[in-house]
Amino acid sequence: MSKKEKDTTKITPAEVGSHRLEVIETPGEEDETCKTFVFHNEDHTLGNSLRYIIMKNPDVKFCGYSVPHPSEHKINFRVQTYGKPAVDILKKGLKDLNGACEHVLRTFENSVSEFKNRNTSSEMDTS
Repeated sequence: MSKKEKDTTKITPAEVGSHRLEVIETPGEEDETCKTFVFHNEDHTLGNSLRYIIMKNPDVKFCGYSVPHPSEHKINFRVQTYGKPAVDILKKGLKDLNGACEHVLRTFENSVSEFKNRNTSSEMDTS
């Protein structure tokens, strides 16, 4: 591959094992309120959106993410809470983000339908 060609291959979940999500176990740390998760084959799109949703939760002390390197297709996602298990907070954040995405999709689809109906009606009126 020449220097001008860019490698755009993506890592599939099979290449990193059967899991797209893994929990980094910190040696000697038994605390369930503080965890680092690795999302494989993800980038800033999920990281920033999920961080925003989770930080709105009053039980969260800290939430952040990083992309270790631009050539690695993964994000490291850290959650620290005031007492609840970090895994539960992550699950709730993913559910809340999914709900927000579904709402945006429904709103968009309804607007497209209304637009098409209006334009179809106006075309019939001018004939």
